[in-house]
Amino acid sequence: MNRGFWFVAGAGAGVYVMARARRVAETFTPEGLRDRMAGLGLGAHLFADEVRAGMSEKETELRHRLGWTLDGQPRELPRPRAEGLETLAGARPSPTETTTQENR
Repeated sequence: MNRGFWFVAGAGAGVYVMARARRVAETFTPEGLRDRMAGLGLGAHLFADEVRAGMSEKETELRHRLGWTLDGQPRELPRPRAEGLETLAGARPSPTETTTQENR
C-alpha cells in the first residue's frame, strides 16, 4: 500500500511538471511571444478607452455642475422662484415682492 501511494504521487507530480514545462516552452516561441504582445496591446487599448470614457463623463458632470454648455458658453441658470417662500415659518416677503403683489 505504501509503495503504491508513492508511485501514484510521483507519477502525478511528473505529469504536472511536464505540463507546466510545455506551457512555459510554448510561451517563449515566436508565436507565443506574438500572442502575449497582442494581448498586451489589446489590454492597453481597452484601458485607454475606459479612461477616455471616464474623462468625458466627468467633464460633462463638471460642466453641468458649473453651469457651462458643451460649446464653452455659460448657460442661464434658472432663477429660484420666489413663490411659496411665504409658507416657510417666519418668512417675510422682500420689499420688491410686496410692491409687485400690491400692483396686481
